[in-house]
Amino acid sequence: MTDATPGRFSAHYEYEQTREMPLDSFAYLRDSLATDPLAIAALARPEIPEPPRAGEGGRDCRSCTADDRDYLWTDQHWRIHTIAEPLGLFFVMVNPREHYEELPDLPPARAAELGPLLQRMESALRALGDVGQVHTHKWGDGGAHLHLWQIVRPLGMLQARGVGLTVWLKALPPLPTEVWEAAGRDFARQMALGGGTAHR
Repeated sequence: MTDATPGRFSAHYEYEQTREMPLDSFAYLRDSLATDPLAIAALARPEIPEPPRAGEGGRDCRSCTADDRDYLWTDQHWRIHTIAEPLGLFFVMVNPREHYEELPDLPPARAAELGPLLQRMESALRALGDVGQVHTHKWGDGGAHLHLWQIVRPLGMLQARGVGLTVWLKALPPLPTEVWEAAGRDFARQMALGGGTAHR
């Protein structure tokens, strides 16, 4: 349950004031920016209660109603997909079949499956080749249906190390459609070697 007032964290920030951040925090932007430190937007005051996310409470949840054929791989409890329109870095997302919204909502049996499943996913991504690192993320600010991301950092792309990887995800030109689709097929087939069904 969300508190109705700012609390432990949000009560300690300064709002509606511009601020600066050293460019060391944004090494991937350094060559394209003329000033150091970097001016960033003023922090808006908290919006409480927060607006509902897409699919909140299972209502009109696209993940709940999607067909297995919309996914790369599925099994009895989990489904893995990516998006149709390529971005600059390849990634996959996993979500449970049932509508759970946060990690603590998972029943013990599903929670026990998640760690080994993430291991399998990362292994399947690494098997694609040209993989320097795989970043696992859980945000959940857009869609309410629980989903975790695994994003590929290509081998040798050192500028994209760390949290900057998500900036490159949209900053890089989209991968060719045929490359994106082939990666999805190869990932799905690799996952299926350990069980479940590949849908590509």
